[in-house]
Amino acid sequence: MTRSQRTSTLDSARPLLSHHDTEDDLLWQQQQRSRHYGGTDATVARAPHVNDDDDNNVGDGGDDDDDGLEDYIMHFDDDPDNPQNWPAPFKWSVVALLAMTAFSVTFNCISLVPLAPSIVRSLTPPPSDASTPPPSLKSASVLLVTIWELGEAAGPLLIAPLSELFGRYPTLNISNILLILFTILTATATSVPTLILSRCLTGLAVASNVLNPAIVGDMFPSDQRGSAMSMIFIAPLIGGAVGPAIATAVAESVGWRKVVWGVAGLATFCEILFLCLFKETYKVAIVKRRVMREKNSRLAHAHLGGRTTTYLDMSTGIGKGKKSKREAWRKLRDSVLRPFLVVFGSGLLMALSLLGSVTFSYFYVISVTLPEILEDKYGLSGAVKGLCFMGFTVGSFVAVLTCNAFLDRIYMALRDRDAALTQPCSPDDCLPKEKPEYRLPLTILGAFSMPLAITFYGWVAQLSLPLPLLLIACGMIGANVMLTLIPLMAYVVDAFGLFSASAMTGVIVSRCLMGTFLPLAAAPLVDSFGYGCGFMVFGAMSLALAPISVVVFRYGERWRQFCKYSRVE
Repeated sequence: MTRSQRTSTLDSARPLLSHHDTEDDLLWQQQQRSRHYGGTDATVARAPHVNDDDDNNVGDGGDDDDDGLEDYIMHFDDDPDNPQNWPAPFKWSVVALLAMTAFSVTFNCISLVPLAPSIVRSLTPPPSDASTPPPSLKSASVLLVTIWELGEAAGPLLIAPLSELFGRYPTLNISNILLILFTILTATATSVPTLILSRCLTGLAVASNVLNPAIVGDMFPSDQRGSAMSMIFIAPLIGGAVGPAIATAVAESVGWRKVVWGVAGLATFCEILFLCLFKETYKVAIVKRRVMREKNSRLAHAHLGGRTTTYLDMSTGIGKGKKSKREAWRKLRDSVLRPFLVVFGSGLLMALSLLGSVTFSYFYVISVTLPEILEDKYGLSGAVKGLCFMGFTVGSFVAVLTCNAFLDRIYMALRDRDAALTQPCSPDDCLPKEKPEYRLPLTILGAFSMPLAITFYGWVAQLSLPLPLLLIACGMIGANVMLTLIPLMAYVVDAFGLFSASAMTGVIVSRCLMGTFLPLAAAPLVDSFGYGCGFMVFGAMSLALAPISVVVFRYGERWRQFCKYSRVE
């Protein structure tokens, strides 16, 4: 086999090998490439804080475990346990299961949005002095809606590292169970602070936004991820469409607590399906468990006894003892810190995170302003008000279908065009060059259309124009949010390779923080300048950030070389 053929074989596995590897796994992969080629593979960035001493060997067996892992890794491409080799119907059934869970999470998040003012009023005791004016509840209502995102900002910092250490299956299931428990806490809350705290904790337990893209990356090669990633956005959009309408109708009849209990039941049903049908997709955890099982089988066959191997041992390759426990905690600590190292070590990622987080926050800006506009400007209430939230969802749904149809096509068309413009390649090395920047044309379209959409929304509300125009404005904002975010996340997965999990975590954390606090500025802006001029401020902010997408598309390949986490030489 020629050098170029070996390179092609290993590179074809990189989308699977590159997701959520622990630092020792990254070093091990780099060492194997060095052995294979007689040198160092420059395309693999070395993980920070990794030493070359024997303490970093995976498992208790030292070199023996490395040999076992090496044997499996070098033959894992054609292994039936490799998630990329699973039958296509089963892989798409996993995508459907992920989408169903994302639907329940989105329904949980969005169902209380139109009910927030009435819920806060019902849980706020009247002032003891009748002459005292009632307190303003607007900030509490906004925080009840946006605090979910603050929880989601903290969750990925633990969920992603734990999925690296223990695998996708246990991390996802435990997170889902915690989400169910915190949803029950929401249903039983008797005060506004308790309700806000429970919503924050529920957001903290959400694992789908972090692990769904990673699981898709585990199962699909790079040129097929666009369609799968678009599909996992469709079900949440449906949840966002029907959630407000169903919630307002149910709340009018039997109260808002019944809405939350229904959400808890839906999440429980999804978790039962996960426990029964989902399989581990993280390649490192799969291989380590197989090596540990065979090692214990050999010990038993040789009548040497040995301790019982736990699920944790099989997942991490780390056994009992003080040294092994310290190693496990070191891996977890470094995994928690790595997203900050990756984000603050890459100016490109910080710029994209700023663009994506501001764009995403407009969903919550619309969520906290639309109910008041519908009540004050159009005199709507109840289930009709909830149905108006479908405008945003319809626009988002159209954008997801657009990404599903064109994201991979644009990627391959730009790749093939650039390959045709380059010099003829040799027969042994004729693969087209893969550039993550080919993902970004739709992001450019969404980023430059957003200022128009958000300004249009504000002036429609200010002038009390016909209701269909307001719904069209909501649809435009929803479409531009998705056109910006879906290709952006696909770009981050492709550009940061070995560190894509940490990079995605950084993007999600910044997005959630912005989604929590930026909507709090909507009410002061509207009070000071009105809807028209107030939303022009948001439009100006979007227009100032939109050129980031063009700069990354044009100069991103060069910009990535300044960061060791995305460098390709």
